[in-house]
Amino acid sequence: QVQLVESGGGLVQAGGSLRLSCAASGRTFSMYAMGWFRQAPGKEREFVAAISWSGGSTYYADSVKGRFTISRDNAVNTVYLHLNSLKPEDTAVYYCAAERTYATAPRRRPDEYDYWGQGTQVTVSS
Repeated sequence: QVQLVESGGGLVQAGGSLRLSCAASGRTFSMYAMGWFRQAPGKEREFVAAISWSGGSTYYADSVKGRFTISRDNAVNTVYLHLNSLKPEDTAVYYCAAERTYATAPRRRPDEYDYWGQGTQVTVSS
């Protein structure tokens, strides 16, 4: 089992940047594929980015490709999401998620993940 805690959200102007972090408990973090999702008010939770257990494979939603970067540091049990060129439509609560797997195929659906953090708010002003 793994517990996830996100941080790094905040209020930023359009065009700005943020770095979100997701710290995981436990000694088996490297066994987990990780994902970032977001949910805006009144909308369904949507896939943002995913990374395989080793960090060797990454995947992005078309809406964030070229602007966001997912990475992980297994030595400190943390996955990151770098958000650049932010737009007002990026405003949402951002969640990290974990699934214990060595498979490298992308996990884009929320139901493919077993563990979730509590979320961190990102607000982009125009």
